[in-house]
Amino acid sequence: MKVHFGECVLDTGARQLLRRGALVHLSPKVFELLRLLVECRPQALSKDAIHERIWPDIFVSDDSVAKLVNELRRAIGDEARSPHLLRTVHGFGYAFTEDVVDAIEGTAAPALQCWLHWEGRELALQKPETLIGRDQGADVQLESSRISRLHARIAIRGLVAVIEDLGSRNGTYLHGQRIAAPARLTHGDEIGVGPFVLTFRSLSPAAGPETEPD
Repeated sequence: MKVHFGECVLDTGARQLLRRGALVHLSPKVFELLRLLVECRPQALSKDAIHERIWPDIFVSDDSVAKLVNELRRAIGDEARSPHLLRTVHGFGYAFTEDVVDAIEGTAAPALQCWLHWEGRELALQKPETLIGRDQGADVQLESSRISRLHARIAIRGLVAVIEDLGSRNGTYLHGQRIAAPARLTHGDEIGVGPFVLTFRSLSPAAGPETEPD
């Protein structure tokens, strides 16, 4: 199994995890926990079920699972306070995001065909990541004092597009609601950045209805 999620590629056959193209060292048990959660996604796994798979016939405390989860979160770049890949199901266990897609060998460009529209302008999202902000290096450069230099990012992972706020002062909004964690985009979604509204459009059935761009 070779899959892509967030900034990571997991190859269970090679027993490797890559993050931003760099190899991440995982202990055997952390690797097994990651594989287990990814294979069972988005189903939540109880702590008891994790115990049985990671430590068969051995008694360990709940702290052992929590420590493994913390190691895993550090490895994949997730945060316990605002998780977007691995969430805690309080009083039960853990669940991995459903936004996991098969990695496409030899493909550098996103498989998703999508665009942003705002104020009569159009930008095709042809890179794995598109930066939005006031900075001259941003892919979508928007001039406003309410917009941070690097305000938000749209990441394309196979047939999944995700909008993420980059710690901006005034926040990033999806359909009028401020996002606290990366959020999946679908065709027709409206993204609020300062005084601007950007409309996400896609030709992929996986991201919404097929619609010709204006």
